Amino acid sequence: MRTNPSLRSIPVLMAAFFCSITSVHAQGADTLWLQKIDLTRFTQDWNLTPKAFLSLEKEPLMIAGKKFRNGLASQTEGLIRFELNGKAQKFHTLFGLDDASCKSSSVSFSALADGKEVFRSPVMKRGSKAVDVNINLNGVKQLSLVIDDNGKGLYNDKADFVNAFIVHQGAKPDAFNFNYINKRHVLTPPESPRPKINGARVFGVRAGHPFMFTIAATGKRPMSFAAENLPQGLSLDTKTGIITGVVNGKGETVVKLKAKNELGAAIRELKVIVGDRIALTPPMGWNGYNRYGDSIDHVTVRNGVDAMVSSGLINHGWTYINIDDSWSIKPGSKDSMRMGEPRDANGMINANKKFPDMKALTDYIHSKGFKAGIYSSPSTLTCSDYTASYEFEEKDARRWADWGFDYLKHDYCSYGDVVKSKTLETLKKPYIVMRDALDKVDRDIVFSLSQYGMGNVWEWGDQIGGNSWRTTGDLIDTWSSLSETGFTQVGKEDFAGPGHWNDPDMLVVGWVGWGEWQYPSRLTADEQYTHMSLWSLLAAPLLMGCDVASMDAFTKNLFTNDEVIEINQDPLGKQAGRVLEKDGLEIWIKELEDGSRVAVGLFNRNSTTKTIKASWNVLGLSGKQTARDVWRQKNEGVFFDSFSAAVPAHGVKLITLRKVK
Repeated sequence: MRTNPSLRSIPVLMAAFFCSITSVHAQGADTLWLQKIDLTRFTQDWNLTPKAFLSLEKEPLMIAGKKFRNGLASQTEGLIRFELNGKAQKFHTLFGLDDASCKSSSVSFSALADGKEVFRSPVMKRGSKAVDVNINLNGVKQLSLVIDDNGKGLYNDKADFVNAFIVHQGAKPDAFNFNYINKRHVLTPPESPRPKINGARVFGVRAGHPFMFTIAATGKRPMSFAAENLPQGLSLDTKTGIITGVVNGKGETVVKLKAKNELGAAIRELKVIVGDRIALTPPMGWNGYNRYGDSIDHVTVRNGVDAMVSSGLINHGWTYINIDDSWSIKPGSKDSMRMGEPRDANGMINANKKFPDMKALTDYIHSKGFKAGIYSSPSTLTCSDYTASYEFEEKDARRWADWGFDYLKHDYCSYGDVVKSKTLETLKKPYIVMRDALDKVDRDIVFSLSQYGMGNVWEWGDQIGGNSWRTTGDLIDTWSSLSETGFTQVGKEDFAGPGHWNDPDMLVVGWVGWGEWQYPSRLTADEQYTHMSLWSLLAAPLLMGCDVASMDAFTKNLFTNDEVIEINQDPLGKQAGRVLEKDGLEIWIKELEDGSRVAVGLFNRNSTTKTIKASWNVLGLSGKQTARDVWRQKNEGVFFDSFSAAVPAHGVKLITLRKVK
């Protein structure tokens, strides 16, 4: 879901007042009025620039009926960090919900000094008087200011900061400085040069449809591949490890895969199921939207493919390269070599000039061992006003199949403009229509329902042929958004399994930006470990959205820990459930296929380090258990009735427990 940019800004946009106050600081100190900061440094979804002095509707700032001449308008979710280096004395602001917000809106504001919460406002609703915030900053090195939506999952609550300033000495505080990225701790040990086969251990295809599977293997190159007991109709490229062909009859086959280099060989089984289900493990891949937004083009996609190969991500099971919005033609534009027509004379959809040859692009994606994804909407227009599929579903499905696409993200977006009601029948209908269209083409196309969880889609998404479905609104790179999205997946585990997955949205790690300007994710290192751990336990689709070419060692560590990925890709397909929630501490457990192990996540949602104890009676276990730290890929020892760990703020301890025989 991507709402109109005017309705959804992400970061905190600071407010300031500088006209009449003359003695706000001690002798020798300076005042930093926050509106004097380069506002483009505030990260926001849609790459918007904050509004100074006026509301986001360009009206006077107004809180509880009182107008303010000076300040900045903001929306939830929001976050800004200041590097103070212990040289500041005070932060002041008035904070409140702007009267332009809708009746159901509410926000709250909190401030963290060196990671410790030092101020939290009450929940602010329309009509609530502005709160007066005064924070002592003596000795504080980093100040974080946070606006959240109180768990509603909404991003259009309008908040105002007025009369905001920081009193400091020496150099001005540095706003939004991400130098801390260099302090992120890499937990995963380096890959071995010996061969190791990774990724999915089960693969589904429909009879008579094109088959493609790339053996994901790490180790020193060159490497050769072999496969024993391939179903009839399939063949292996021994140099690339890509298996292709067509299998005409239904059935199950266990294939023995082999990867070999000068240091040795690795062998692993792959179960090939030719039947009625595809996406037997959660889809893994790359989607360009969280980095490139509507600026994506065929060159960007090709560069992304090359980076996925050169970085080695392909060797860990990352499979899909997905184009998001903005590939088709905007009606009435001249954005085409075909006189700007969104469709040809036969009603077949055309790509715009950014994608001059879609078939050549998908051929390139496939040649590198990846699958290709496309995007549309059941409405007449996509979220960004490009041509969509309403009343052309069969023609579009045929076009995508002819081009060679393997994945469709179908975004509800403006379908409400076509059909005004939101009954359960109305919510289902456009996806049933597209499912029927996809069933008529001779190609497997993973069907991703992007409709934000409306109508409890997890309860019926599988019934209408969805392979995954969004369970929430859009995820953004703030702790509030991450925690509210991830930890509210509890209770949905009964509706997920092989071929049908709950999707809490794309990963927001690495360098993101939603357009031309990019920045490193605002999530801390521990928050990003929480992100990857929780999504893996949830058996959620793993779709990275960052600039792979700019990926640093920390981000690569997140994406290439094969023991973490193995939890996500476990063939049993069980989504983790929560077994404990107390005082901001949570324990989640996931059953694994081999039956002798479980994966357990110990999560700390507090702002300080806490010790979490997982007792066997809570986990439903008995007897001696060997605990293995999954991120560090090492055994912690044998435990008799419980496991305990000190877990950092907003962090996780991800382990597997195996019963000792």
